[in-house]
Amino acid sequence: MNLRSREWFDRDDELGLQNRAVLRVVGWDPDLTRGKPIIGIANSWSELNNCHLGLRAVADAVKRGVIAAGGVPLEFNTISLGEELMKPSAMLYRNLMAMELEETLRAYPIDGVVLLCGCDKTTPAQLMGAASANLPAIQLNAGPKATGRWRGQEVGSGTSLWKYWDDYRAGKLGDEDWRALEAAYAGGPGTCNTMGTASTMAAMSEALGMMLPGASSIEAHSPRRIAVAEATGRQIVEIVRRDLRPRQIMTRAAFENALRVHAAIGGSTNAVIHLIAIAGRLRVPLTLDDFDAFSRTTPTLLNVQPNGDRLMADFDAAGGVPALMRELGDLLHLEAPTVTGATLGENIASAINRDARVIRPRDQPLRTDGALAVLRGNLAPRGAILRTTTASPHLQRHCGPALVFEDYADMLARIDAPDLPVTPDTVLVLRNAGAVGVPGLPEWGSIPIPKKLLAQGVRDMVRISDSRMSGTSSGTVVLHVAPESAVGGPLALVRDGDLIALDVPRRSLDLLVDEAELALRRAAWRPQPSPHRRGYPRLYQEHVLQPDEGCDFDFLRPQSDEDLAFVPPVVGRS
Repeated sequence: MNLRSREWFDRDDELGLQNRAVLRVVGWDPDLTRGKPIIGIANSWSELNNCHLGLRAVADAVKRGVIAAGGVPLEFNTISLGEELMKPSAMLYRNLMAMELEETLRAYPIDGVVLLCGCDKTTPAQLMGAASANLPAIQLNAGPKATGRWRGQEVGSGTSLWKYWDDYRAGKLGDEDWRALEAAYAGGPGTCNTMGTASTMAAMSEALGMMLPGASSIEAHSPRRIAVAEATGRQIVEIVRRDLRPRQIMTRAAFENALRVHAAIGGSTNAVIHLIAIAGRLRVPLTLDDFDAFSRTTPTLLNVQPNGDRLMADFDAAGGVPALMRELGDLLHLEAPTVTGATLGENIASAINRDARVIRPRDQPLRTDGALAVLRGNLAPRGAILRTTTASPHLQRHCGPALVFEDYADMLARIDAPDLPVTPDTVLVLRNAGAVGVPGLPEWGSIPIPKKLLAQGVRDMVRISDSRMSGTSSGTVVLHVAPESAVGGPLALVRDGDLIALDVPRRSLDLLVDEAELALRRAAWRPQPSPHRRGYPRLYQEHVLQPDEGCDFDFLRPQSDEDLAFVPPVVGRS
C-alpha cells in the first residue's frame, strides 16, 4: 500500500521522532503500526445533538473492525449539526462542516476515513468534504430512533408533530394531551423515524455506493448497528488497500441511481439541494431538470410517513434500501461500483422484499411516478420544487390571490390574527427566508395554516417561499424559489392580491402581473441591509450559491478539472 501517512511517520529526522512520539501518547506503539493504514474516524457525536448520542458506541465498534482488519483507528470530532437546537438552521453550517472535514483530512496523516453521520446536514456535509479531499472513505449513519406511542398510536417524528400542532392550535387538543405527546415524542437517540431528510440522505449515501448495503435503515438502538459498524471498520481498511476513492464511486451513474431511489422512497425535498452540492464538488453534471425527469419515470414504492403510514423500522424489516433497489431493477445502473468493492448489482442480487405492504412491488406502486415536481415560470425562473406525494390533489392546479409575509417574524406575528385577510383560496407567500436572506435557508417554508382557517377545517393551502421545509412535513408547499427574494428574485416583487397560478401537471408557477408593472416594481426594489457585518454568517451571505446550484460556496465548487486536484500539505515543521 502506498500510504500517505508514511510521510509523517516513516522518516529518520526530528519530525519523524516527534510524530511517532505522538502515536505513543495516543496509545499506539509505532513499531506495531508500521506499514498499517491510519484510519480517521470522523465522529459528529455531541450532547447538543440527540440524534447522534449513539455514535460513541458506533465509533468504538468501528475501531474494533479497523484493528481486526489491520488498520490503526484514530477518532476525531467534528462540528455536529442538529436540527432541533441549532438556529436559525443547521443548513447554515453544512458548508462549514464540509470545509472542516476536508481540511482535517488534508492536514493530518490519514489514509482513509469513516464518516459517522446522522442528523440531516451531517450526511451531505461529510460527503461534500470527502468528495473534495478524495481520500478513501466510507459512511455510516446513527440510525433512526425507536418509535414512541401516544394514544395507542405510533408517533412519527415530525409528521405526527405537525399534525397534532394543528389540532392543538385549532383547540382539538388540550394542554394535558400536548404534554403527554411531548413525553412520548422523543423515542430515544437516533434520527427521525420517518422518511425525513436524515433517513432520505442516509438512503442517498447507500444508493450512491458510499455506505454498506442495508446499513442506512437499521435502528439506532439495534445490535445490528454495532455489527454493521464493525463491518464498516473492516471495510475501510480494504478500501484503502484497493485505493478506492470517492470520485471512482460517486459518478454520474451513481447519482442517477440515487435519483431513482429518491423518487421511489418519496424522499425529502432537501435532498435536491444536497445531491446537487455533492455532485458539484465532483464536477458531475446534475440539475433540477434531472430530478424532474427521473421522478416522472420512477414509481413511488415506499409506504413510509409522510408519504404513507409506516415508519423506518418497517422499512428496515422489509429489507431496506437493497430490497427497494431490487424492485427498481432495470431502472438502475447495476454496474456502478460501491464501497464493498463489488458492483451495485452484486450487492443487491440476494436482497428480498419481505413486506410488500411497505415496499410496494413495481406493478403495485403507491403512484406511477415519483414524489417530486420541478416548477418554472416568471415567479421561479431558475426553478422551484414541490413534493407531490404529500400535496393535496385539488390544489395542484390552483390560481389565487397572494398574501405576502415580508419575513418569518412578520409571518409569526400575523398568521393567527383573527382579522387576517385570508380564505382557503389564498396563496400564502413568505419571502426573505432563503440562503442569503436569513442567512442559511431554514425550514420555514411550511407556513402554518392560519388559525381562523384551521377552525373551519382547512388543513392545506398553497404556500410558496424561497425557504425549505422539513422532510417530515406535508402539504402543497412550493419551496426553494430561485433566485431568492433577498437577491432580487421575482418573489420580492409580489404584492398582496396579485394572482399566482400553480399548475403542477404543466410544471408551471407564474405571477399573473403585467410585465410592465413588474419592471416598475423591479426598478424600485432595494435589498435589505444585512445585520451581519463580520464572521461566518457574513462569509456565507457573500459566497453561497442559490438552491438550484446546491447552496454550496462558490469558492468550494471546482470550475475546471484542474480545480479537482487535492493539494497535500508540506510535511515540515509547524
